Amino acid sequence: MSTRWSAALAALVLPFLPASAVANTTTSAAPSHQRLLDRINLPDGWQPEGITTDGDRLYVGSLANGALWKTNPATGRGHVLAKGATGRAAVGVDYDARHNLIWVAGGATNTVRAHNARTGRVRATYTFPSATPRFLNDLVVTRRGVYATDSKNQELAVVPFRKDGSLRPPRAARTLALTGALAYTSSTDDFDLNGIVRSHGRLLAVQSNTGKLFRINKRTGVTRALDLGGYQLTNGDGLEIHRHTLFVVRNQDELIAQLHLNRRLTTATLVRQLTSPDLDFPTTVALQDRHLWTVNARFTTPPTPDTAYWITRVPR
Repeated sequence: MSTRWSAALAALVLPFLPASAVANTTTSAAPSHQRLLDRINLPDGWQPEGITTDGDRLYVGSLANGALWKTNPATGRGHVLAKGATGRAAVGVDYDARHNLIWVAGGATNTVRAHNARTGRVRATYTFPSATPRFLNDLVVTRRGVYATDSKNQELAVVPFRKDGSLRPPRAARTLALTGALAYTSSTDDFDLNGIVRSHGRLLAVQSNTGKLFRINKRTGVTRALDLGGYQLTNGDGLEIHRHTLFVVRNQDELIAQLHLNRRLTTATLVRQLTSPDLDFPTTVALQDRHLWTVNARFTTPPTPDTAYWITRVPR
């Protein structure tokens, strides 16, 4: 997410509750043995922001009403997994293999939800009251719990798991203050921390407005800035990681930065910038079967019930 669309948050309330659909798709003949989809169309008016994968299917949330869409990237066929509701939003999403859940960051609703990945039913809702406005932007599932970035407050929203890995009741929700190198800006219009992933027992998160990348101790909240070698991740949004490769969506720049992380998580070196003419304000990305899939939020296009939205496969 970025400051460019923060003023339009109040407009993200368009109702959309499709029952099912078969997406129109375009294909590429790149591999000799099969044709891969280049684009998967989402239902009109969907207003996507977050995308995740269980390794087989893709899941996309709706900013408009918190609905979840489940699609097969091999065919483009999809259906509504979880219906939307008034007062809900789905910003960042992440798949939890241990519990077979889709975790959803609720943006300005101050909530984090867990949906059954098979039925779409809400398994649990965790609320994070605050005297100042929150925006729970993105989240990541770890063995200890779920950690969500708050783009307005210098802390993480945390849903801790029990020692055996099972879910705790809603009252267990807490926050973790972030200290160290990270410093939030004073502007209420800015979005600070945004995308977040886990790596080697730590968390990595990008600060959208400054273009910095931070390592976070998930027990203490102490942060340390990674050396980017002069590169800036300005407009950094969703993150995806595979071993020592980090992908950072730079939304307004309409590209995905691929970086190499050193083993100590102290440096991140730019390898290349990936893009596609099919991108229109991409926000988050999922790595599925060696392919990068990103949603196009189209924040510069006024949302209507008929506005087209889609997922793009970005060549690596």
